[in-house]
Amino acid sequence: MSIGNASIIAFDKGWDEEIKAKALNRLHEHLNKGAEKGQKKLFNNNDYALTYTVCYNMCTQRTPYNWSEDLYAKHGETIEEYLKEHVLGALKQKNHHSLPTLAIAGLRKFKTLIYDEVKKDVANAMLVIIDDERDGKDVDRDLLRQVVELFESMGMGSLDAYTADLEEPLLTTTREYYARKREEWIAKDSTPDYLIKAEKALEDEKERVLNYLNSHSESKVLRVCEEELLEKCQTTLLEKEGSGCKALLANDMTDDLERMFALFNRLDNGLGPMAKIVQEYIALVGNSYTDEREARLKAEEKKEKADDPDFIKKLLACHAKYTGVIKVHFLNHPNFQKAMKEAFIHVMNHSVGNYTNAELLSTYSDRILKAGGEKMSETEVDSSLDKIVELFSYLDDKDFFGEVFRNQLAKRLLNQKSASDDLEKAMISKLKVQVGTQFTSKMEGMLNDLSTALEHEKAFKDFRENDSEKSRKVLDTAVQVLTTGNWPTYQCPEIALPNQMQLAVDQFMRFYNAEGTTRRVKWFYSLGTVKIRAAFPGKEGKKSTYDLEVATLQAAAIMAFEDGKSYTFTELAEKLMLDPKFLKPVMHSLCCGKYKIIAKSPSTNKIADKDSFTVNKKFKSPNKKVKIPMASLDANANTKKVEEDRSITIDAALVRIMKSRKTLDHQNLIAQVLSQLHFFKPNAKQIKKRIESLLEREYLERNEDKPGTYNYLA
Repeated sequence: MSIGNASIIAFDKGWDEEIKAKALNRLHEHLNKGAEKGQKKLFNNNDYALTYTVCYNMCTQRTPYNWSEDLYAKHGETIEEYLKEHVLGALKQKNHHSLPTLAIAGLRKFKTLIYDEVKKDVANAMLVIIDDERDGKDVDRDLLRQVVELFESMGMGSLDAYTADLEEPLLTTTREYYARKREEWIAKDSTPDYLIKAEKALEDEKERVLNYLNSHSESKVLRVCEEELLEKCQTTLLEKEGSGCKALLANDMTDDLERMFALFNRLDNGLGPMAKIVQEYIALVGNSYTDEREARLKAEEKKEKADDPDFIKKLLACHAKYTGVIKVHFLNHPNFQKAMKEAFIHVMNHSVGNYTNAELLSTYSDRILKAGGEKMSETEVDSSLDKIVELFSYLDDKDFFGEVFRNQLAKRLLNQKSASDDLEKAMISKLKVQVGTQFTSKMEGMLNDLSTALEHEKAFKDFRENDSEKSRKVLDTAVQVLTTGNWPTYQCPEIALPNQMQLAVDQFMRFYNAEGTTRRVKWFYSLGTVKIRAAFPGKEGKKSTYDLEVATLQAAAIMAFEDGKSYTFTELAEKLMLDPKFLKPVMHSLCCGKYKIIAKSPSTNKIADKDSFTVNKKFKSPNKKVKIPMASLDANANTKKVEEDRSITIDAALVRIMKSRKTLDHQNLIAQVLSQLHFFKPNAKQIKKRIESLLEREYLERNEDKPGTYNYLA
């Protein structure tokens, strides 16, 4: 058939004579017989092109001669017909010859006829024998192993039969057995004895699996034991009166504590409750030392001092002891490290008396760093400093410790009382590692100042030897030039120095000005030390001579009496040109202390304006060298300085946060300030006070639309 010039392909002719005859029949023959020898391709390029062209033409002819759907359906029928006639038949033939082996067939018959009938009885008998072994009876383990192998073989290559028919009943009887044992042991045994039995039970169960059970059962059996013997009675064991965790800690029963840790560590979060008890106990011990200190302070009538070495030693020993317990017996587990930290944060920030634990800790540091303090080797001092810094890390008021320590460091350095420069540097380095450079920069500056001061002293000594006015018998003087910003703030009273002392000051200024420096010099007479040789009337007209070691202000006051006259307090203040508030502690130290080298009338322990003073001609001392202490003029400087610095620090944090956020509500502002302060922890009331100050100074303003919210004012 043809239409115009195009030849129309009828469906039957195209399928039977072209597609089936020239392509499909050849493909079927190839699938059934395989490729002919040497044949590489089933179709050459020409054959493929001819078949493709016929299919294409039949699918692109106009309706009603477009055979696309017919060809698609015929293609599917042909494949289905081939699969049914050839493939399915071949597969059935193959399966007919694939019977199980005699061994498998025998096992299947055994399982159906024998195993399924007796498996429950066999399993029950075996479980009774296992319980007998748990009770200490001898059993035939080889027989048990053979029975287990029978259960394993019934799975035909899997553990399904073993798991369902033996393991599951085993887990049930194991739970029942140890539930009975738990109740029995809890009723009669102490916690250590109970844990010894529980530990042995777990070891026995592990060995039992190794001896005759399948290894896949180990974790399941042990988990059941842990639940019954540990998890269900954990609280009872930990809190048992006289033998629980606290009792073990109190009696240093470290082996039992180690066992307790190891067993409860097997449970999910099993160490949490134990760590909580450890924290409470450590806090209890630390608080007992605080209570002892409080009771002692109440019982003592003498004035409290910022020095309690016994108290600090007890805290150091307590910390060292339980650090060791946690490291050795609790393997430094994070739960117990946290427990230790929380306990000592509580202890170190609970102060009693007039002095905080921060002050007491710093004073103990001063004690061991000072020459003539605690009798320790340098190695022992260095070790003690490590422990002190550990306690320091728990303080909320680290800045207060730092201020007290810096003042004490200054006194050691200025009075040349340090036991070792290396130890001073070591302590500063330890603090620096703990809290950073910002905390220790001024302390390091103080040490650098003294290193430079040694060069000044040597140069000044050379200057004095060649000074044209040395014939005027200027006092032998050593001067330390320090950088104001590095050192604590001291009272700096003006005083009219005695002539000899003034000559020494003038001589140093000539030396200092000759060096061409532009730095202004300010003299701190409250810090200097003077040695005076003083003669007092003795027996039979002989004079008694003493070497007095006094502060510069004391020396000036003593030398005011060289003329042998008496002075009222007011007259003496005018002569020395010294503020009375500074003169009072000076005169109190000279006439009301242990060494009364100045006589006072009336003879009371208080200084009044109308009191009269003169040299004490009856002064006597068994020691030729007499050191006369004087109360510090800066007694409250630490607290005031810390409070001032804290206000500045809080203000800076507030401004920094608000500058970044622009607008912030009250609670979030306080939270962010607390997160930025590392050296102290102010309460919300203190922060609120600083916010009010910034509002007054117009750094911030209240948000009119949102109550409790602040805006930053640029």
